[in-house]
Amino acid sequence: MKKIISILLCVLLLVPLSIPAYAEETETLAQSLSAKSAILMEVSSGQVLMEKNADEKLPPASITKIMTLLLVMEELEIGSITLEDKVTASREASSKGGSQIWLKEGETMTVHELIKAAAVASANDASAALAEYISGDETAFVATMNNRAYELGMTNTNFENCSGLDDTAENHYSTARDIAIMSRELMKHEIIKEYTTIWMDSLRNGETELVNTNKLVRFYEGATGLKTGTTSKAGYCISATAQRDGMELVAVVLGSDNSTDRFEDAKKMLNWGFANYSIYELQIDMSLITDVTVLCGEQDTIKPVVKSPSPILIKKGAENQITQRVDICIDVEAPVEKGQKLGAVYFEKDGEILAECSIVSENAVAKRGAFFVFKILWSTFAKK
Repeated sequence: MKKIISILLCVLLLVPLSIPAYAEETETLAQSLSAKSAILMEVSSGQVLMEKNADEKLPPASITKIMTLLLVMEELEIGSITLEDKVTASREASSKGGSQIWLKEGETMTVHELIKAAAVASANDASAALAEYISGDETAFVATMNNRAYELGMTNTNFENCSGLDDTAENHYSTARDIAIMSRELMKHEIIKEYTTIWMDSLRNGETELVNTNKLVRFYEGATGLKTGTTSKAGYCISATAQRDGMELVAVVLGSDNSTDRFEDAKKMLNWGFANYSIYELQIDMSLITDVTVLCGEQDTIKPVVKSPSPILIKKGAENQITQRVDICIDVEAPVEKGQKLGAVYFEKDGEILAECSIVSENAVAKRGAFFVFKILWSTFAKK
């Protein structure tokens, strides 16, 4: 009991010393942002690196289209639609205001063209046309948007339309955290980057020019997207994604007073993330993995294999502080199944487990039976 108490005291004494600079650093960054709400997340892990009022419900404006595009990507993935499909604009879609490509009722465009219009130029009419093509009408599509948000754990989000127009929408809101979650999900579809990284393009054989509303695509190193949004209610917003040295970040900014501040806040967070974090490739020391003895098996030992570890997110400079610990059984009783867990490799830093890789049996080993024993005896007798 005394030992446990002393350990707890040591932990409690160490906690204040370990919080520190990091918390102070992120707080300083958060205070320097002019936006009402913001968050910085690493895409592969979903780990939040810093945040400011990240759960405050705010109008997301055209950042809403991230969910619209996510649903389109998922329909493409399962094959229910294709990029070459022709979509005919309805009266409802063609009458959308705000950012648009001026679709005319009855005009046809491909899914590819409409995605490009929505992702690059934030076209509300193109978004509505896609929504109607997938679900029949925008109301049904919005229901799917909200269902998908629920599945993703976006607990502080409600959509009323597929575009983000909020002049008449009274219950259309999201948070920086929820937007980072859906942005991360969208970025799993690599094809979306073919659209979100376009700076300039055109439709209708060059008659309609498209210019990306996200200026970072042109001016920020490694920018991969993703979506801007602007309305009088929402202010200036952005979900900005960028990738450098194998690490991808998403920076969400909501409620900026102007476009310049929106981009500056996003750049500030991205710069801080890339300067302080990196993706680390874990390397297993295979000399630590020994054969395991099989008791009462048709073979005496079994060769273990280790499942490859996934890269992890770490603070820069922490690479040399990561240790490797192997926990593997000395022996195992037959029968042994192929893939049966025999132990694990743990990667740790300061006593915290950063990653765990299972050690499993390379093949199956049957238990010795009467016939196996007879074969051994017969073989021994025959040699004599």
